[in-house]
Amino acid sequence: MDAYDAKTGKYVRVSSEDYKGKWLVVCFYPADFTFVCPTEIAAMNAKYDELQKMGVEVLAVSTDTKFSHKRFAETEPLLKDLKLTIGADPTGEVSRKFGVLIEEEGLALRGRFLINPDGVVVAEEVQGPSVGRNVNEFIRQIQAWQHVYKTGEVCPANWRPGKKTLPVNTDIEKMTGRVGDYVTIEELLS
Repeated sequence: MDAYDAKTGKYVRVSSEDYKGKWLVVCFYPADFTFVCPTEIAAMNAKYDELQKMGVEVLAVSTDTKFSHKRFAETEPLLKDLKLTIGADPTGEVSRKFGVLIEEEGLALRGRFLINPDGVVVAEEVQGPSVGRNVNEFIRQIQAWQHVYKTGEVCPANWRPGKKTLPVNTDIEKMTGRVGDYVTIEELLS
């Protein structure tokens, strides 16, 4: 799809091939020049360097054109120093493929997808237009997915780096119905 690369100020073409073998976050949002959307883009942009250090690429997408994206990035104060690439999906083709297109409006829901280096969607969050998503929680999820991908271990609720994982090489008969023998609610909530 066509896109606006805010880092370079240039229009570019992006393809799934560009992200092969990489962690990728695809963030759909309803539209440029709205109210919640620039807050989400700005929050993701504020964490861009951290995401890059984690080996994660970010592609924001709406059904606006690349021209709208450029003007939006140039005029919205929250998007000053924007580093993200914003994909243009005016036909809704990509939004439709990800299942986030509101057909009657031609706009995307707030859909965020984490794709692992094998090209598999391992996490997704989709919600309506009125509430923004939490980028800090999403980074925690990325850390957990990267840990799982690297180690083959599994992460319980609220897992953060350095916290206890669940044993995967345990006798499943012994563990079934006994997860509380391995992790406590206090550990989960700490």
